[in-house]
Amino acid sequence: MSFNIAIDGPAGAGKSTIAKLAAKELSFIYVDTGAMYRTIALGLLRDSVDIENEAELLAALDKIEVGIRYVDQEQHVYLNGEDVSPLIRTEQVSDMTSRSSANPQVRAKLTALQRDLAARENVIMDGRDIGTEILPNAELKIFLTASVETRAQRRYLEQAAKGGSYTQEEIEQDIRERDYRDSHRETAPLRQAEDAILIDSSDMTIEEVVQEILRLASLHKL
Repeated sequence: MSFNIAIDGPAGAGKSTIAKLAAKELSFIYVDTGAMYRTIALGLLRDSVDIENEAELLAALDKIEVGIRYVDQEQHVYLNGEDVSPLIRTEQVSDMTSRSSANPQVRAKLTALQRDLAARENVIMDGRDIGTEILPNAELKIFLTASVETRAQRRYLEQAAKGGSYTQEEIEQDIRERDYRDSHRETAPLRQAEDAILIDSSDMTIEEVVQEILRLASLHKL
């Protein structure tokens, strides 16, 4: 029987980095659900889709195929057969992801794939609604967060190292807007599951958060 760890939290909380490291320590498969939504968002951007136009959106979704493969336990995402893993971390894709992922049709396209993986494998899955919607029966649920200022600084340093031109103030404003959209959307809003354990990483290192997750996993009879 598989063991599932669900990690939810707002943008910039470090979910992907921490979940990936914890999965490696536990020899679990890391499922980056955000990468899947980003892949769809990239497809919508490439086709200049008006996501407010339902007919146009549905037509575009019919032509988008999202695939995932694992190489040395690392997830690669594919858009219509193309490995787009290096192309989905831009601010433009992030913004489209936040807006398009609220759409029920977009979410339905990926939910079945995510649940099937979790039923077959020991996984750590991160996102916005893993513990509340995708894996409500996960053995361990974590809500990982940090202050808006801390998350903005992390994102700023990350994109600056890649030659990005956004200021920290612009990123902070974007995070506040995304937090509001994610927590107020009608479909699967961002919220802490009642049985999730809160971890505020504002004053914690990545390694400290990883070790806390490993400790919690052992307590939950991993």
